[in-house]
Amino acid sequence: MAEATVFTEAERAALELAEQGTRIADGTGVTDEAWADAAKHYDEEQLAALVSLIAVINTWNRMNVITRLPAGDYQPGMLG
Repeated sequence: MAEATVFTEAERAALELAEQGTRIADGTGVTDEAWADAAKHYDEEQLAALVSLIAVINTWNRMNVITRLPAGDYQPGMLG
């Protein structure tokens, strides 16, 4: 897989944490290396916020899977 060059090291660490925290069916969970890399760039409060955001995004994605609602079909102004 080719790596995008537009992300900072901190953003790459956050994306890796999100990827590993999302792909729990793979059975590996978040590695110590991924956590340590994220911790190099974010303090405890920021890590807590990042973990919370990853959990919320995963919750919404799973709700869409369960209810079979496609994500990304919102059109500006459609709700009011």
